[in-house]
Amino acid sequence: MISLGSAVLRVPLQTVESTSVGSPVLNISIFGAFVAITLVIVLRASRNNKTAADYYAAGRSFTGGQNGTAIAGDYLSAASFLGIVGAIAINGYDGFLYSIGFLVAWLVALLLVAELLRNTGKFTMADVLSFRLRQRPVRIAAAITTLAVCFFYLLAQMAGAGGLVSLLLGIDDRLGQSLVITVVGVLMIMYVLIGGMKGTTWVQIIKACLLIAGAFIMTIWVLARHGFNLSTLLGAAIETSGNPAITGPGLQYGVSALTRLDFLSLALALVLGTAALPHVLMRFYTVPTAKEARRSVVWAIWLIGAFYLFTLVLGYGASALIGAERIQAAPGGVNSAAPLLAYELGGSILLGLISAVAFATILAVVAGLTITAAASFAHDIYASVIRKGRVDADGEVKVARRTVIVIGLLSIAGGIGAQGQNVAFLVALAFAVAASANLPTILYSLFWKRFNTQGAVWSMYGGLGSAILLIALSPVVSGGEKSMIPGADFSVFPLSNPGIVSIPLAFLLGWLGTVLSRTVEDPMKQAEMEVRSLTGVGAEKATDH
Repeated sequence: MISLGSAVLRVPLQTVESTSVGSPVLNISIFGAFVAITLVIVLRASRNNKTAADYYAAGRSFTGGQNGTAIAGDYLSAASFLGIVGAIAINGYDGFLYSIGFLVAWLVALLLVAELLRNTGKFTMADVLSFRLRQRPVRIAAAITTLAVCFFYLLAQMAGAGGLVSLLLGIDDRLGQSLVITVVGVLMIMYVLIGGMKGTTWVQIIKACLLIAGAFIMTIWVLARHGFNLSTLLGAAIETSGNPAITGPGLQYGVSALTRLDFLSLALALVLGTAALPHVLMRFYTVPTAKEARRSVVWAIWLIGAFYLFTLVLGYGASALIGAERIQAAPGGVNSAAPLLAYELGGSILLGLISAVAFATILAVVAGLTITAAASFAHDIYASVIRKGRVDADGEVKVARRTVIVIGLLSIAGGIGAQGQNVAFLVALAFAVAASANLPTILYSLFWKRFNTQGAVWSMYGGLGSAILLIALSPVVSGGEKSMIPGADFSVFPLSNPGIVSIPLAFLLGWLGTVLSRTVEDPMKQAEMEVRSLTGVGAEKATDH
C-alpha cells in the first residue's frame, strides 16, 4: 500500500516485473563501506562524551556553519529525497508543494524561534517552556509531545528505509522488509549509544554534503539528457505520463473545495511545524552562542533551498525517464522514484552511490530523532521530575542510553507496521503534531507575559490530542479502499491533515487556559526570561553548568 499525500494506492506485488534494481552485491558493499566509515567517526567522537552537555549538546562545540549543515542533514530526511521526488513524479506540481512548505517554514524558525530558544534553554524544548512556569506539569507535557512527534517522524524514516533497501536487494515480501527495518534500527541504536550528539552531528554533516552533492550531480545529468532545457524536460514528463495536468496545479489538491482545504491544512502544518520540531530545536544548543544559532539557520536555509530546487528537476526527470507505472510497481513504491532514476542515468554504480546516500540520510535522521527523544525523557522526566534535580550527569546519561534502546525497539516495531506508506505524507503528519502541540506554547512562553502553567498544559495536551484524534478519524486511516485500514469505516473528519483545526485550537486553548486561571506566575522569572531571550545576558552561564 502506497500513500500519495491524501491518496493511497494498493499495488499487488505480483505486478512487479523486476524485484531488484542494479547489483545487490554492489549495493550491499557500498552500504557496508558507509556504515564502517561512519562508525569509525562516531567512535572517535565518543571519546569526549564525559558530561551531559557533551552527550546531549556535543559540548556546544560546533560553529554556525557546521551546525547549519547538520541541521540540513537532520531536515533533509527520507521524506525529502525519496518521498518528495516520488510525489513530484506522480503528482507533478502538487508534489512540489511539499518542498515549498518545508523551505518557507525555515523563515518562521529564523525570525521567531532560533536565537530566543538558544538564549533561554539548556538541552531541550522543555527547558524553555518551564523557565518561568511550574516545572513538573510543563516538563511532563513537553516530554510527551516531544516523544509523540519523534515517534511519527521515526515511522516515516523506518518506512523509507524498508522501501529503499527492499528495492536494492530485490526483497518484495513483508518478512524481508521487516528484517531490513530491524537492521536499520540496530545500527541507529549503536550510533546514538556510542557517539551521542557529537557523533550523530558529524554523521549528519557528512550525509548532508553527500546528499546535496548527489542530488546536484543527478540534476545536471537529467538536464543534460534534455538539452539543459526545462521546457523539454516538462514536455517529456507530459509525454511519458500522458497527462498534461502534471505540469500544472490541481492534480492532487485542486479536484474540489475539500482538497483545496486539505492543501491549506497541509501548508499550515509544514510552515508552522518546522519551528517546533524537537530534534531541530535541540540542534540550537550545540553551538556556543545565540549568534551562531542564528548563523546555523541561515546556512540551513541556503543548503535546504538549493536541495529542494534539485528535487523539482529530479521529480520531473523520474516522471519523464521512468514513468509512474514503473515507479508504483517497484518494491519501494512511490519512494523508489529517486533510486530508479539514478539507475536509469548511471547504472548500478550511480544507483549504489545514491542509494547509500539515501540510506545514510535515514540512519542520520533516526539517530538525531532518537537522541532527542532520549534526552527529553532522561533530562525532563527522570532528572527534573522524578529525581527533582538530585542526580549527577553520569546518572542522567545512563538513563538516556537505556532510553535509546527502548525507543529503538519501539521504532523498529512501528516501522514494520508503517511499511508501504509514503514517507513525505507521514512526515507531514509529524509536522502537524509538532505545530499543534509545541509551537503555540513556545510562542506564548517567549512573547506573552501573562501566559501561565495552565495555559501551557491546556495548549500542549489539547494540540497533541486533537491532532492525533483527527488523524485517527480521517479518511487516511479508514473509510474506503484507499485508506490504511480498508475494511473499517470510522472516518468522520474529512481532511487528511488536521493542522487547519488542531493548530488554531491549540492557540485558543493556551489563551483560554491562561485567562481562566487565577494563577499569576513569578514576575521576576518572566522579566529574566524576557531579558535573556532578547539579549542573551546570563544565557551562557545558565547553559554551561
